Amino acid sequence: MAAAPAEPALYSRIFTMTDTAILDATRSQRLKAATRDSHNALDKRIMAGDIFANRAQFARFLRVQYRFHRDIEALYASPELGALLPDLDERRRLPQIARDLADLEQALPAPAASAVPAPLPLPAALGWLYVAEGSNLGGTILFKMAARLGLDAGFGARHLAAHPDGAARHWREFTAALDGVALTAEQEQLMIDAADAAFRSVHGHVELEFA
Repeated sequence: MAAAPAEPALYSRIFTMTDTAILDATRSQRLKAATRDSHNALDKRIMAGDIFANRAQFARFLRVQYRFHRDIEALYASPELGALLPDLDERRRLPQIARDLADLEQALPAPAASAVPAPLPLPAALGWLYVAEGSNLGGTILFKMAARLGLDAGFGARHLAAHPDGAARHWREFTAALDGVALTAEQEQLMIDAADAAFRSVHGHVELEFA
């Protein structure tokens, strides 16, 4: 019997870079490399939850998604982020996740203190948004896999569906904005630290739901 195909990562895959490549890389590539460990740990933990085994397991994944996107909801009202990304509000997914949970007759997770300190300086906000945007891009693969549970853009998996313009185009627009904004070395490190904190925050939500 052929081996089952490996489950895809929730977020875009990380690559290993040499020191020389890091110096020549774009900011988004440096960010991707710098958060490799926390990113990979999150991928493995989510897929260990077997989120496509049945709708009940998928609902647990939805609650993880809801908690994370509830944490970052204030970012979508940021004037600084909005100046960089004119379609910022369209990138919100919290309402769609709430509807997906309702489709599966699941209650929303109880209110909780946000893991995101507010207000965030722009570099930190970009770090948190980077994780959300990576999730949007990886979600297109998960959307196809959700079909095996009878879920789609109209029921249960709407938050994973790609934007009509295409998930890849949205990702390129985001990384172009990320690469183009003027940041000092210290600000770039703040962005990296924030993205790492975001990955670890999602990991904490996963542990809460799948423990």
